[in-house]
Amino acid sequence: MKKPKEISIVGAGLVGSLLSIYLARRGYQVLVFERRHDMRTTFLGGGRSINLALSNRGIRALEEVGLAAEMKKHAVSMKGRLMHDINGKLTYQPYGKDGQYINSISRSGLNMFLMDEAEKRGVKFSFENRCIDVNLDKTELHLVQDHGTRHHATDFIIGADGAFSAVRASMQMTDRFEYQQHFIEHGYKELRIPPGKNGEFVMEKEALHIWPRESFMLIALPNPDATFTVTLFSPFEGQNSFKEVQTDAQVAAFFNGTFPDAANLMPSLVDDFRDNPTASLVTIQCSPWVKNRTMLIGDAAHGIVPFFGQGMNAGFEDCTVFNQLLDKYNDDWKGATADFQRLRKADADAIAELALGNFIEMRDLVADPEFLLRKKIEARLYELYPQDWIPLYSMVTFHEEIRYSQALEVGRRQGAVMNRVMARPGIDRNWESLDFGAIVSELRQQQ
Repeated sequence: MKKPKEISIVGAGLVGSLLSIYLARRGYQVLVFERRHDMRTTFLGGGRSINLALSNRGIRALEEVGLAAEMKKHAVSMKGRLMHDINGKLTYQPYGKDGQYINSISRSGLNMFLMDEAEKRGVKFSFENRCIDVNLDKTELHLVQDHGTRHHATDFIIGADGAFSAVRASMQMTDRFEYQQHFIEHGYKELRIPPGKNGEFVMEKEALHIWPRESFMLIALPNPDATFTVTLFSPFEGQNSFKEVQTDAQVAAFFNGTFPDAANLMPSLVDDFRDNPTASLVTIQCSPWVKNRTMLIGDAAHGIVPFFGQGMNAGFEDCTVFNQLLDKYNDDWKGATADFQRLRKADADAIAELALGNFIEMRDLVADPEFLLRKKIEARLYELYPQDWIPLYSMVTFHEEIRYSQALEVGRRQGAVMNRVMARPGIDRNWESLDFGAIVSELRQQQ
């Protein structure tokens, strides 16, 4: 494959914008085509997506292009989960060791910052250019604009246009392309908690707040302006569903009955619920990611549900890995793209599975005493044997050197060991006297 000079990226979202910076730094001419208006000059409306949790994998990618320090100024650290029961009682669960935390950050704020930085490096953005087709043989985009259509021939195309990718849709029309999508029965709606009277946070600011209610849940992430971005995850149909809760009176009754402490902090609840859209949640898996001189990346290749907070982080890690492969292959794109697909497909499938599993944990288990005890035991193992036992959440969130696929496999082995530990009689009373060394030895024997 001849080394390309011009790279055309479809999608000016988070991954497309960050990737454009990586490629511009390597000396490529980079064009980015985006179907929407420029969010920096046109308000696109609220309720589009939940706040993002920036963690180590995403931070590493931003560090590599020299942008992490600036972005951390606009983030709020979250050191753990704070669970709210129906009576307002709080239970706190730290995410990891002291000094480990994730960062709540605005999707739009981060996206606009990345676009600005990309333009400083010579990247050209073309907005209101909707890709409707890709000629994979000619490496040519078919774009629609208000004033007509055009074809753009380029050296290489990268589809970073999200879970409903137009670039991937063109690949799906080719022979032996595998594609699967799975919508879960839940959707989400974004709401808001404003600051207090004096501009202060009205809840603990360094925590991700969760109101777990088994079949549905509410979460809230802090923002630098002392607001909280609140998201309701609920079934589309059935009991306590979006179909069942529609009128203003039903919304007020639902929140006052199931999330009373949150409802008291949301003066615009009814209006926000009515005005903000209800969105679906989908897992996307496909193969191959590369056809001729066209490649998929980010959600276009592997869309996941947001319950492990890894969608953006996984997409940013795609950029890190691809850049490393361009180094490895001395900008030989044939070798780099083939290796990228081989390495990242296994990890993408793993984080998709982990994200679905974490939804059950957040919705059903975080308020369960046995689950909380299990986490205490794992935390003690991590403290005593940090090289031998790293909790699954920590592997995924704080240990970017561990691949998602490795974390999934190790997590399964640890889970089997912990199931046996939790089955011991009287574990709730005598867990502190456990032989933790023996537990670690059992895990080693499974390797």
